[in-house]
Amino acid sequence: MNSRSFRLVLVAVCLLAFPVRSPAPLIYRPGEGWIYEPYGGTGKWQQSSAREQLEVAQAAFDKQGYGLALKASRYLVQKWPTSDYAPQAQHLLARCYDNLGRTEKAFKEYQKLLEKQPKFADFTRIRQRQYEITDLYLAGKRFKLWRVFPYRSMERTAGMYADIVKTGPYSDIAPQAQLKIGTAYEKIKALGFKAPDYPAAVQAYDLAADRYYDQPNVAAEAIFRSGLASQKQALNAERDQTTAGRAIAKFTDFMALYPNDPRVAQAQETITALRGEQARGSFVVAQFYEKRKRWESARIYYNEVLVQDPNSPYAAEARERIALLKPRLQGGAEK
Repeated sequence: MNSRSFRLVLVAVCLLAFPVRSPAPLIYRPGEGWIYEPYGGTGKWQQSSAREQLEVAQAAFDKQGYGLALKASRYLVQKWPTSDYAPQAQHLLARCYDNLGRTEKAFKEYQKLLEKQPKFADFTRIRQRQYEITDLYLAGKRFKLWRVFPYRSMERTAGMYADIVKTGPYSDIAPQAQLKIGTAYEKIKALGFKAPDYPAAVQAYDLAADRYYDQPNVAAEAIFRSGLASQKQALNAERDQTTAGRAIAKFTDFMALYPNDPRVAQAQETITALRGEQARGSFVVAQFYEKRKRWESARIYYNEVLVQDPNSPYAAEARERIALLKPRLQGGAEK
């Protein structure tokens, strides 16, 4: 045996003869799951088991020491994520943020708990708290960028309501949350760079009407709001009057499905106004084609004015324009 081989054998014998303790073994504890436990002691607020760690967090929370309670509960969730105590720690973590006034962060931590633990004991109360938090942002409470710069975001507010619906689409609170998604989209404004997102609002209202059709109060409200949002969108459409037609269809459905609703008269008045808007839009399009000497196209749209609302202020002038176009139409194709 050469000297190199002899040294290797000697080293191996020494390692076997004087074993060292593993510094970070994986340990399984009933109720806590597999954990990575570092060698050595722990800090005063760090305990060696999930149960003891929760006790530290809960004791701090009960004394309104929310900073320590937050740190201790977060440590438990990160170190023992599969523990039976992890859901309680997650709930405590969210409540700490809530009591510290960090409501957006609290909402997110509540959401994590509900998505991972749908059978958690306080599920209903937690969702109610999420709803209350989101109502604050709908009413004008500001989010904070990097916890410093305040700003409003109705898109984020709508997303929070959507999260509430996601964890319980048929819960008691879900129908109103779904309706408020539409409300949030209608309230979008940001220094003139953004306008209300009426198509998204209509989609939210339509989903509420379809999903909660067996709740007449909710469904009627959803259809009516969908019609109003479509009407607002139609007022911004100069040459595309399809949104006005959709709004008319929604109000027509509303009156047919809920004839005793006190808003039926308002729906009928809105339909009349929308037909007038359709007539105005068609008249504008007809003028556009007439200026470009597209006589047949102009005649078609002037005729649309008469079909959509023969009593509108534009109807009389549309008839006059059709009469004036007849000689040009008889003269041949459009030039």
